[in-house]
Amino acid sequence: MNTHTTETKKPVRVWVDGCFDMMHYGHANALRQAKAMGDVLVVGVHSDAEITKNKGPPVMREEERYAAVAACKWADQVVPNAPYNTTVEILREYNIDFCVHGDDITTMADGTDCYQAVKDAGLYRECKRTQGVSTTELVGRMLLMTRNHHKRRMSAGASSLSSFNSEDLGSFSSGARRTTVSHFLPTSKRIVQFSEGREPSETDKVVYVDGTFDLFHVGHIEFLKRAKELGDFLVVGVHDDQTVNAIKGANHPLMNLHERALSVLACRYVDEVIIGAPYSVTEDVLNKEYNVQVVAHGNTPSEPELDGSDPYELAKQRGLYVEIENPNSTITTRGIIDRIIENRFVYV
Repeated sequence: MNTHTTETKKPVRVWVDGCFDMMHYGHANALRQAKAMGDVLVVGVHSDAEITKNKGPPVMREEERYAAVAACKWADQVVPNAPYNTTVEILREYNIDFCVHGDDITTMADGTDCYQAVKDAGLYRECKRTQGVSTTELVGRMLLMTRNHHKRRMSAGASSLSSFNSEDLGSFSSGARRTTVSHFLPTSKRIVQFSEGREPSETDKVVYVDGTFDLFHVGHIEFLKRAKELGDFLVVGVHDDQTVNAIKGANHPLMNLHERALSVLACRYVDEVIIGAPYSVTEDVLNKEYNVQVVAHGNTPSEPELDGSDPYELAKQRGLYVEIENPNSTITTRGIIDRIIENRFVYV
């Protein structure tokens, strides 16, 4: 008789914690790296009170930050109100094997290392910090509020603000940190890392939405969640920088095309992204890559094309257009910018 039994391997549970304020692709990349070190990723998110005490007030409210982390496709569980000082006790409480943090030092208000206890216990691992983006840097872009960076074509991968001297931006976070301009360089490797690589099956209903998705936030997340519910495979078109600026004006977009595309790709409701999608839904969008059966848009008015035409005219003619009701409670990109501008003295 065969007495051999197969032991079930215990899943490796990994802990990551942070503020995740104005959650961006740098945060998502940290979660991606941490998830790759184990099987289950548990993400602790600090409360507004804890963040305010240790580094100054966050831009996004805690409920918004909890929702943003939960929508990241690499997060398996979110722990609200996680302690700012990561302890061995919190890891034990959630049956964690080890915690992961970026290769930069995070300190408490009194200057002590937030991860010293777990480092001493041998429960700490590092991941590589994503260069060229931080919440501090994004706030700096909003405080500039200029459109001069859109008046000339930028070199590949350059930030819309890369021509500005970072000394002109001032400082606006606790301590001596200063705002810096973005030096994000898009690579095919990063796009592949963020992409699922899944193709729709013959029976999948393909849904298409498009937009700017600047400062990716919970309003975008809720919209994408509702769009995904209309079918099985969600394709998101992200407009290029020149198109966005021509349509929206001012200093939009604050994040460049590849930054915005990565933020969208990190969302658990998104299956594929068209990078630099045309502003109008065209025949190519509907049929060249995928057989799109639904074209969705929020129930707020869309800006017309530069020639005054309706960007969704073709989809409407073919009976593919569906409106999604935007929840009134969610934040908008404009709302985030307004928070920064109205409260700029808090960040300066």
